[in-house]
Amino acid sequence: MTRAPTFIGSEIYRGSSYGRHHPLAIPRVSTVMDLCRALGWLPPGRYRASPRAKSAALGLFHSPAYVAALQEAERQQDVTEHTRRRHGLGTASNPVFPEMFRRPATAAGGSMLGAEMVAGGGTVFNPGGGTHHGLADRASGFCYLNDPVLAILTLRRLGLRRIAYVDFDAHHGDGVEAAFDGAGDVRLVSVHEARRWPFTGALEDRAGGAAFNLPVPRGFNDSEFDLVLHDLILPAVSGFAPDAIVLQCGADAVEEDPLSRLALSNNAHWRAVAALKALAPRLLVLGGGGYNPWTVARLWSGVWATLSGQ
Repeated sequence: MTRAPTFIGSEIYRGSSYGRHHPLAIPRVSTVMDLCRALGWLPPGRYRASPRAKSAALGLFHSPAYVAALQEAERQQDVTEHTRRRHGLGTASNPVFPEMFRRPATAAGGSMLGAEMVAGGGTVFNPGGGTHHGLADRASGFCYLNDPVLAILTLRRLGLRRIAYVDFDAHHGDGVEAAFDGAGDVRLVSVHEARRWPFTGALEDRAGGAAFNLPVPRGFNDSEFDLVLHDLILPAVSGFAPDAIVLQCGADAVEEDPLSRLALSNNAHWRAVAALKALAPRLLVLGGGGYNPWTVARLWSGVWATLSGQ
């Protein structure tokens, strides 16, 4: 049965921070929740509290040794030099902080729950998700776990055969691409800023035929994005005839983000969300990057409005 669109959130994001000097010191998901409620867009029946993924569930993609190291780092609030080198924990990008396991495990649990919910048809928004740089045994790029990969693997486990993953983040989703390199049942479409960390996702990079990568220049704007949307993204997705779409809707591609130099408006994102929603009976939308609290709050609240018909 197709459900009404559902918003997955959690109070763990309220007050949780990667540290005072980290780009993710800002509030994001909690602000979107508050803004949507203030506008009357998020009645209790549309909201679902995110579960925290357990170690066994995370093992669908992540190595047991890495999950254990992440849990231990949270317990000790410290890491050994071996753990720092081996798993990328306790670095400037991926620091030790009080909720360093619980917060990403909640995001992962939300994305896996979202995948289970859309398996029967429908739309789910988990703005806490979208951590697309995480590797199987290593944190990377502010991402301790890779919830988009876990969501796609959950959809596979539930019997869906063809899944399209679309990524609008200003930074290339290298962790997702690495996980599905050469996969014939997953199509990856990424539009991201050229010559921006992690410096992957070149135009000629096809990931064994699974990926369509389009690095775009600084100043990339709405009219250019609309051209890319209609000439590349929508044909690549519709031609694949997916059973489900997972959309990473990173807010760092919007103008005024401090960690990128793209110039999209909210409207470009919202038009793309609406267009992709029409291409598959199942849509899971995730958050992602975004480091200006004002632009993130507006963009993701509008994404929810677009998905839920507000």
